[in-house]
Amino acid sequence: MTTLENDFLQVRIRPKGAELTSIYNKHTGIEHLWQADPAVWAWHAPNLFPVVGGCLNNEIIVDGKPYPMERHGFTRQSEFTVVEATPTKVCFSLQANEKTRAVYPYEFEFQIEYQIDHQVLTIIYRVINRENKRMYFSVGAHPAFAVPFLPNENYEDYYLEFQNEEPLERHMLSAKGYFTGETEPVLTVDRQLPLTGDLFKDDALVFKNMDSHSVTIRSRHHDQAVTVSFPAFPYLGIWAKPGGKFVCIEPWLGCADSEGTPVPFEEKEAIQHVEPNGSFETGFTIGV
Repeated sequence: MTTLENDFLQVRIRPKGAELTSIYNKHTGIEHLWQADPAVWAWHAPNLFPVVGGCLNNEIIVDGKPYPMERHGFTRQSEFTVVEATPTKVCFSLQANEKTRAVYPYEFEFQIEYQIDHQVLTIIYRVINRENKRMYFSVGAHPAFAVPFLPNENYEDYYLEFQNEEPLERHMLSAKGYFTGETEPVLTVDRQLPLTGDLFKDDALVFKNMDSHSVTIRSRHHDQAVTVSFPAFPYLGIWAKPGGKFVCIEPWLGCADSEGTPVPFEEKEAIQHVEPNGSFETGFTIGV
């Protein structure tokens, strides 16, 4: 376990999946990350690579050959190594190996960097291509934030506040987690979407190309808040397990497949790429 700490925050990250396990506000005594109750949802904040969401037939097709691929990719189950560490910054790395090549036939390095500055945690994703050919991938985040913040509050005391006032349209998912092609409006009032027990009864709210590039979790009873800012991520998932006292705010560069016929990996919706021997970098922030 790696710990980052300054006067405001204490952040913990485990090597499995380079996954955040704690975002603790030292001034308020509030733990803002869901503590992974295995009876409800056993993750804190998995990192998603090289796919986001589910793939048809649980596989990707690279150069005409199918490869097995689990939902959200393999890195959340992978052991990362620390390549750089200071009291306020750490960089984790996962490199291609025999196990990854069996499901993702590229020579790569995937780095995840965490850095705290005052009350803001910055997460950087860096994808390095060790191949002499173009490499395709998707990448995303899945942090779960504990709600309510305080023990005398209820889940329904909270709401999500979007950066901009705009019409929101969710893209519907099938029971297997694939896009159906259907959409449905999501109604907000003054940029606010109330958190309720049935908000996620039809799975995640998935938005594409919103005007808003930040979402804030707020209470109706105090000014403590968590803001996720994602200027470089055109896709956003919002989700919670029914009955779970958390909400996930998930910036994505990639998404699940749509129902129908599988397509080659390089033709997947929202697929990203890195040129030969090149690198790709993006990031987002969590402010408390």
